[in-house]
Amino acid sequence: MRAFQIVMSIAAMTLVGCATQEIATVRQADLDSWKGMPVEALDTHSLFSTMQMTTRTTSSGVEIRNYINALKGTYCGGTAFSANCVDNNVTCNNLFYIRNGRVFEYAPTGQCMTNDSVRPEKRYLSLIQAS
Repeated sequence: MRAFQIVMSIAAMTLVGCATQEIATVRQADLDSWKGMPVEALDTHSLFSTMQMTTRTTSSGVEIRNYINALKGTYCGGTAFSANCVDNNVTCNNLFYIRNGRVFEYAPTGQCMTNDSVRPEKRYLSLIQAS
């Protein structure tokens, strides 16, 4: 009986831990921070420069850059008594729409979240303000 109580306690703690994880959200302020930024801010961004990037140009001359953030693998959780494994493929397509060398829209699609790390970086902003 005592072993059953221990297992149930561990299961309850695991569920509580999963329930308290931060919910992924896309913040409008993060998207808006890119409006009007020069494309050089993307070229030198420390996060986006680590992602695979594809680009295409529409017939009207709009460049569309997709910075792909993909996480693939098998993740396991649980206890020695009960382990659960899940194949997980999470992809966020960070789409930037560029015209005349400036970003006019940032539209992440897929399983995405934004935070301060996706905004134009302060070091780039300080360089353009100094010139």
